[in-house]
Amino acid sequence: MKRAHRVSAEPPESMETLRGDCARMAPHWVVPATAAAAPVPPALIHGVTVPPASARLIDGMSEYGD
Repeated sequence: MKRAHRVSAEPPESMETLRGDCARMAPHWVVPATAAAAPVPPALIHGVTVPPASARLIDGMSEYGD
């Protein structure tokens, strides 16, 4: 099933914009001293925000395997 693309009055974002957003968020991520042995439960993940433009860019990409 394909998703319909949304029409926006804003200019389309680019992968470079997404990379820049990620680079600005990276300093806020804490790196643990050792690798976690088990996955982190989703309930413990908090405080991560994604700029709306980046979310739209990813939403507009095709699903893997399309």
